[in-house]
Amino acid sequence: MRRLRIFTWHVHGSYLYYLTQADHEFYLPILPGKPEGYGGRLLGFPWGNNVYDVPAEKVRNLEFDCILFQSRQNYLHDQYEILSQSQRQLPRLYLEHDPPQEHPTNTKHIVDEPEVLLIHVTHFNQLMWDSGETPTRVIDHGVTIPANVRYTGELAKGLVVANGLRSRGRRLGADIFTRVRQSVPLDLVGMDAQSLGGFGEVPHARLPEFASKYRFFFHPVRYTSLGLAACEAMMLGMPIIGLATTELVTVVENGISGYVDTDRDRLIKRMQEMIANPDLAHRLSEGARKQAQKRFNIQRFTRDWNEAFLFKAEGRRKMD
Repeated sequence: MRRLRIFTWHVHGSYLYYLTQADHEFYLPILPGKPEGYGGRLLGFPWGNNVYDVPAEKVRNLEFDCILFQSRQNYLHDQYEILSQSQRQLPRLYLEHDPPQEHPTNTKHIVDEPEVLLIHVTHFNQLMWDSGETPTRVIDHGVTIPANVRYTGELAKGLVVANGLRSRGRRLGADIFTRVRQSVPLDLVGMDAQSLGGFGEVPHARLPEFASKYRFFFHPVRYTSLGLAACEAMMLGMPIIGLATTELVTVVENGISGYVDTDRDRLIKRMQEMIANPDLAHRLSEGARKQAQKRFNIQRFTRDWNEAFLFKAEGRRKMD
């Protein structure tokens, strides 16, 4: 397999860390103060030696095989500020992390070019976006956890992992978290979690061991992409409880790996059952881990990304 030189921005730290497990070279722009997209190899992740920080003003002097956009800012503005004209003609991919927010079904994606490959992280997202003439494909998440960490469930509580839950409001289920917490013991971790009585951030490397002690993982999100934290929790063997919305309904099988429902009160009842019955939680744990190993294994993830990168890069080389 040809090793490619890929330029992208730092948009989603956890996803970028998993993406860089692919056997290619990744170049990230940096700027003083580390504004959004320009943080490079931020602390908190064990970056490999295939990931490089590049001062933004020097990017146009380097040679790449592919450009990977990950946000509107990257596509509409950043590329014109830091890429040369010839770099902007390279094979291009756009990684869309989210479903449409303006309107769930009638929003046109900003990329409407047959020459760009649009990658969605869930089939739900692909279904909801109007992508016009842009070719699309789906690459399911891939995650890893430390080999020596496994679910124990000894804490009779549920865990919620979400960044900025309070500020992101109803879309991420801040109101649902607050209501459920009145009936079920729940802990919250993530950026600004303290504002809702949570613990704040837990470094990515420490999160698996921290989470493994909780009885179950609660995903209160109404409308967003499938959270990597939920995939990581399943890989640990944590039973998942969440709303039966977006991609989660294809991931969690009721009574096998957890429970999903649109009825908040029924979910509360399921949580209370797991709090009272550790054996039930451990049975669901096995189902969660098996599903995660099958669907979110990192080998399949990197293979899918290798195919996407080479599809664009080799196609370009053959045309040249």
